[in-house]
Amino acid sequence: MTNSKDWQTLYINVNLATMTDGSNSYGEITQAALAISNGKIAWLGKESDLPADFSEKDHDVDIIDGKGRWLTPGLIDCHTHLVYGGNRANEFEMRLQGKSYQEIANAGGGIVSTVSATRKASEAELLASALPRLTALHQQGVTTVEIKSGYGLDTVNEIKMLKVAGLLADELPVTIKRTFLGAHALPTEYKDNADGYLDIVCNEMLPQVVKDNLADAVDVFCEGIGFSLEQTKRVFDAARSHNLPIKVHAEQLSNLGASELAANYDALSSDHIEFLDEAGIKAMKKSGMTAVLLPGAFYFLRETQLPPIDLLRKHQVPMAVATDANPGTSPIHNIHLMLNMACTLFKLTPSEALAGITCYGAKALGLTASKGQLAVGYDADIALWNIEQPAELCYQFGVNPLAALYQAGKRVI
Repeated sequence: MTNSKDWQTLYINVNLATMTDGSNSYGEITQAALAISNGKIAWLGKESDLPADFSEKDHDVDIIDGKGRWLTPGLIDCHTHLVYGGNRANEFEMRLQGKSYQEIANAGGGIVSTVSATRKASEAELLASALPRLTALHQQGVTTVEIKSGYGLDTVNEIKMLKVAGLLADELPVTIKRTFLGAHALPTEYKDNADGYLDIVCNEMLPQVVKDNLADAVDVFCEGIGFSLEQTKRVFDAARSHNLPIKVHAEQLSNLGASELAANYDALSSDHIEFLDEAGIKAMKKSGMTAVLLPGAFYFLRETQLPPIDLLRKHQVPMAVATDANPGTSPIHNIHLMLNMACTLFKLTPSEALAGITCYGAKALGLTASKGQLAVGYDADIALWNIEQPAELCYQFGVNPLAALYQAGKRVI
């Protein structure tokens, strides 16, 4: 704890949802105060317990009356695909007119259309299209976002996407974590040669990404329509050789055992996981992985296979929640809607859902020691809400209750 004379900002008359207890509770402290110093949380507790040496007269501190409102950690969206060219609204319409996936693909739709539009777009164009998406999340209280590549599918364009993701941090006060997802799908030029494409991913793209310091993790889409277990292992081995953490898109449409494989590599997370079985869950628990739930994609695709929430609870695997914002299967940029969907569709409790976009969102990104909680020494990424209880953040969406947002101690909204 810093000396109170070093405090720069002090919130008084607030209630805190510290999220330090994980999903078991909000970690509430009512009638509280919270102090910020040098971009970190310096003190928090009951206002009546403020240090004896603290006196407003003797301190050059900005004192803010929270008027009984609630403070939470800044929100974390730990799985997005925010950078891409074009959109797929035409396919959305075609599906609703009864066209099959194959018919849409034959008409040049699907991920191929996004890859084509992304390759054609310049860095400036990709930045301009991604910025409103990130702005929407930021204005809802998001202070940390993960952004994946995966719509370039060649070295030049995967690098371009990751560069643009980094440039977004210069445009908005949001912490950006970048994930290399070269193994997202097969480009048309490698349609019948997945192993040949993975040669490029592992031996050309990844070394260049590492050389240019463009990624914080490596991801793979392991699925019948993606990459096999053995092919996924190749990418994991390459990531490990470069000391990059691993994430995996797994068990979304079937159970190939990708989560269990990822656990052998001490992966950060397995994402989607609707078809995850108990063996995979036990492996995730043993290796300390996080399960990332993506209700937006479940909703948009009208899926019926629910993630194994009760088994995840039984084995105490942390559950993060994210938007999966992308042009094809979750064109949704509303973190509050994800909170509501996590509760209504997946039957999470409000405290579980809020943990999913704070402390467990941080865990899914390897940021457990610095973000996602209100605790001394943590980054002062803090949101102030016009609510009477934390459950309100899950209860409604469409009316933004954000009153103020701080990143690293600086007010940004």
